[in-house]
Amino acid sequence: MTTIADFIPPIIVAQVAFWLMVVITVAGAVLAVTLPNILHNILGLALSMLGLTGIYLFLGSQFVAMMQLLIYVGAICVTYIFAIMLSPPLELEMPKKPAVKVVTAFLVSVITFAGMVFMVFKLKTAPLVNISRDWSVKTLGQHFFTRYFLVFELISLLLAVAIIGAIMISGIGQKRD
Repeated sequence: MTTIADFIPPIIVAQVAFWLMVVITVAGAVLAVTLPNILHNILGLALSMLGLTGIYLFLGSQFVAMMQLLIYVGAICVTYIFAIMLSPPLELEMPKKPAVKVVTAFLVSVITFAGMVFMVFKLKTAPLVNISRDWSVKTLGQHFFTRYFLVFELISLLLAVAIIGAIMISGIGQKRD
């Protein structure tokens, strides 16, 4: 019985797949920076990130590839699209923001930044004794929910506050005259 490997060597198939992913990545990047429509720019960015996912798969890093797909293509590009859809047209004149909101936002930002800088300087680091080479999903999950649980929760809290702040700044749900 003959197989396709008898006609085309597997190394050629691998090289073609790799170069196809490189072309997709570069084409997406070119589209992301050259097209005049911002929605098309975001779709080009998503295409470029999808190509990077294929390159990570080619390199044998399935976890990084899936995180690339979920975080960059799935979350960030979709968030950009929602931000564009929720923003008012550029032709409309934006109302002036109340000074109280601007000052409050500035103070909260400065306090948050100062707190994070304080935490970084107070952090005591020591060299790792057991450097593990096991980067499986199971090991990462165990680290996230045991050793790095507080950091994981603080990052999720910071992201939630950022989303709420973005909603408040955009004025969603407010009456427009």
